[in-house]
Amino acid sequence: MANGSFSVQAAVKIPAVYVALGDSLAAGQTPDSKIDAGYADLIAQELSRHQPVALYTKQLAFPGFTTEDVLERIKSKPAQEVLASANIITLSAGANDLLRLVQANPEEGALAFQQVQVDFALNEARLNMEAILAELEERAPNADIYVMGYYFAYPHVRDNQKEGTAEQLDRLNEILKNSAKKAGATFVAVDKAFGENAVKKVPNPADVHPNLLGYQAMANAFLDHYQKGWKVEKRELPEPNPMTFEEIQKMQEKQSEQSSSVERTSARPSTQIEEDYLALQKPLPYI
Repeated sequence: MANGSFSVQAAVKIPAVYVALGDSLAAGQTPDSKIDAGYADLIAQELSRHQPVALYTKQLAFPGFTTEDVLERIKSKPAQEVLASANIITLSAGANDLLRLVQANPEEGALAFQQVQVDFALNEARLNMEAILAELEERAPNADIYVMGYYFAYPHVRDNQKEGTAEQLDRLNEILKNSAKKAGATFVAVDKAFGENAVKKVPNPADVHPNLLGYQAMANAFLDHYQKGWKVEKRELPEPNPMTFEEIQKMQEKQSEQSSSVERTSARPSTQIEEDYLALQKPLPYI
């Protein structure tokens, strides 16, 4: 650890209480519909290399969440305690409001959408994002909030098919950026780190999720804002350890059985981290 690293930027939180909110990118979904280390896990790993981390959890993240789902989740009773203690929050929300309206044909490399539907969805995403950030200001008063932007999710399609959808993703990022600025949060752009031809970071033509290299780029975009000089190096990436949705569900059931045999009155959120955060449904074709 560099001398004085804690005083270089006021944003550094000691000890860190880091809560990742949002969709499957926050949860760490892989390009083959499993769950593994995502950008939130890599951020937590890097934080722990430099400073004390009292809590890291992604229990409030869920694959397929729209902005409406995220708003509902942060209002839920299970979210109250963990949000109240948070001092770092990352938020991925908005892509599913848009991408569920995009018809992708990976065999033909084609994309299609209805502009009227997209316009309505993006406006709803804007209203919900503003409501989410207002709720977080109340429920997580000590947290610095980082709104994560999105990358172009279809690098494998034909070049002449990219422009229209890329423009809609740019509009979404602009909405997220403006909402963050209005709420005093920090917008974390990731699109330049990916570009429109990031086939090495989004390797599956039939899936929009990044691999570990993509999540590394997202984590480093956050760290650029949090503390200059902190970076997840390629040599620091964890070995792949993907779990299927069914495996996670079975693990949760086992943990639930074990928990029912002991007193739970003294349980703290810090005992419910990593994979103990989801009652996962079947994989979804979007983020």
